[in-house]
Amino acid sequence: MKSHPDPRKVAFEENKLVKKLCRLMGQAISDFNMIEDGDKVMVCVSGGKDSYAMLDILLKLRERAPIHFDLIAVNLDQKQPGFPEDILPNYLRHLQVPFHIEEQDTYSIVKRVIPDGKTTCGLCSRLRRGILYRVADELGATKIALGHHREDILETFLLNMFYGGQLKSMPPKLQSDDGKHIVIRPLAYVPEKYLERYSLDQEFPIIPCNLCGSQPNLQRNAMKEMLKQWEKSHPGRVESTFKALTHVVPSHLLDSDLFNFKELHIDPSTPVGMGDMAIDEGFDGACSTDQILQPIQFVSLT
Repeated sequence: MKSHPDPRKVAFEENKLVKKLCRLMGQAISDFNMIEDGDKVMVCVSGGKDSYAMLDILLKLRERAPIHFDLIAVNLDQKQPGFPEDILPNYLRHLQVPFHIEEQDTYSIVKRVIPDGKTTCGLCSRLRRGILYRVADELGATKIALGHHREDILETFLLNMFYGGQLKSMPPKLQSDDGKHIVIRPLAYVPEKYLERYSLDQEFPIIPCNLCGSQPNLQRNAMKEMLKQWEKSHPGRVESTFKALTHVVPSHLLDSDLFNFKELHIDPSTPVGMGDMAIDEGFDGACSTDQILQPIQFVSLT
């Protein structure tokens, strides 16, 4: 006979997860000053696990925040075939959250412009971004919150490095090119596995994406798979890689716009014995060279 889980243990674990999410989101909001007193935050809700969780935790944080800020949920109905138009409005009414549904047929535009088999993400994201900026103006929103999590940021970093030749990722806080909008990513510190568990616990009414979600060969999927393999083979590597994005040393890279290499000269006044510790500080002295230089296993990027 199959035994049922102890409801007290289940409730305890769910409460622990909520506390972790609140702590990580609260830390990101504080570190990057994402939300300020008097802000009206436009929370972009797609119907996926990440945006549902972002809205839910923002509501919890608002209850205990020392400042006042308003939230309004916004969904962009892109007129994808079979999109269940009633799910999000019913869910948001149940939460008693102010919301706005913006209807724009970007699906037809993307399908008409992008040939079959080609990646639709670039055009789709540009269209969405322009619409969301306009809606933010119309609603008087001072911040636009997107539901990208830690792995999204790392995947973007790897994509830019491997395919774009740039050390660039999704910033946790971004000013639009015209200077009129601030985009924030409150889930920046949150691992995806926490959001997956939280989504199951909360039984969010997930709405699948029939546009980008139906493309199995995206380069981003290769990055996601690589991160999963890293974490499986070497637990902690994903966290270490993410931490590297917060500890940048321009003098030990190759960008002369960030560091003036041409003006470096021998300085006789430098005390003898100081040494160059820039690449040594993070390593345990007990580690052998073989451990430090252990080969990284990459998945195919094709």
